[in-house]
Amino acid sequence: MFTGIIQAVGHVSHLTERPGGDARVVIAGDGLDLSDTQLGDSIACNGVCLTVVEKRASEFAVDVSAETFACTVGFAPGEPVNLEKAMRLSDRLGGHLVSGHVDGVGEVLHLAPVAGQTDGSWRLDIRAPGKLARYLAAKGSIAVNGVSLTINHVTHADFSINLIPHTLDQTMLKRLGAGSRVNLEVDMLARYADRLLSYMHAQDKD
Repeated sequence: MFTGIIQAVGHVSHLTERPGGDARVVIAGDGLDLSDTQLGDSIACNGVCLTVVEKRASEFAVDVSAETFACTVGFAPGEPVNLEKAMRLSDRLGGHLVSGHVDGVGEVLHLAPVAGQTDGSWRLDIRAPGKLARYLAAKGSIAVNGVSLTINHVTHADFSINLIPHTLDQTMLKRLGAGSRVNLEVDMLARYADRLLSYMHAQDKD
C-alpha cells in the first residue's frame, strides 16, 4: 500500500527481455534511500507496485510480467520513474490510499501554466479510458503515474488537475506533454462503492 507521495524520481537503466513477454527491469534510484529495502519489498514505480528481486547501492531490479506491460506504461530504458516505497502502518497518510494496481492508461491532452501565473500552478488535462469515467469526481482523488492528485473538473472521461510547483519539482510529471501516456489508478473507495451499488442493483432484480 502507498500514499501517492513521491520519494524520488529514478530512471529505467536496463531492461532484459525474457521468453513470453516478461522482463527484468533495473531502476536507478537517483536519491531514493534503499538502505532499509529488503528483497521482496514493494516499491511503486510510476504507480505500479513491483517487488524488489535484486538490490545494489543505488539501484534495484524488479520482474515485470507481460500482463503488467500490457496494462501500463513507463518502463522503456532511459524513462524517468516516480518512486515510492511501501508505507508503514505508522506513516502519515499525506496523499490517499494507493494500491499500486493500475486501472488504465490515460492520455495527456494539455499541460501548461495556469493563465496569468508565471511561477505558480500548472494545469494538467488527461483523457482516461471510457470505462473509468464513472470513478472520476470533482474533488475526488486519482493517482497519475503514482502521484496522489485531486481532480478539479470532469467532463465525461476527461479531467483536469492543478500541479503546484512542489509537485512539478519532485515528480516526473513536469516532463509530460500532449500525447504522453500515463498510468491511472482511481480512488479505491470509489471502486468499492461502485461494486457495492452494482451488487445491490443486481440483488434488487432477483
